[in-house]
Amino acid sequence: MTSTASPVWLGLDLGWAYQALLPAIWRSTRCVHRAQDVLHDAFVRYALSGRHAELNSPHAYLRRVVQSVLADHASEARRWCALPDDPVQLPGEMAEAALLTAPSAEFLLDLQQRLNAVQATINGLPPRCREVFWLCRIEGLTQPEIARQLGITLNAVERHLIRALVDLRALREQVIA
Repeated sequence: MTSTASPVWLGLDLGWAYQALLPAIWRSTRCVHRAQDVLHDAFVRYALSGRHAELNSPHAYLRRVVQSVLADHASEARRWCALPDDPVQLPGEMAEAALLTAPSAEFLLDLQQRLNAVQATINGLPPRCREVFWLCRIEGLTQPEIARQLGITLNAVERHLIRALVDLRALREQVIA
């Protein structure tokens, strides 16, 4: 039996992320979809941090990022309440079994390619645009807070965010098409 190595993205073994980390996140969230959202948000924060090249243990750092994302999601969840018509979640055992099933090599390769495309798009943004996007989407600052912190106008913040979102939307359209 031959084993194929999992794709690696920015020092992270994507197979490990989906086979070991995702089930651990699920145990915290008890929801497959939330666990996947947390992992994907952690990937984005990890990529945008720019620290991945200097890390001795990228998996440990990603685990720390996941804890931060879980805390942020819990804080955010306190502001919302579930509606009665929310989709029904899988029973716990079924959800855990679905998570413990190893993702296919094709899935991991496709994921690696998509993450690389998102990273390239974000890296291609002008530095100030990338910084505004980070502060808004990752740090959760409001547009007026960003304007004050960076010493720029609110219009400039809006323009930077629009630029970043237009570029990311164009990428999404390419990937879907």
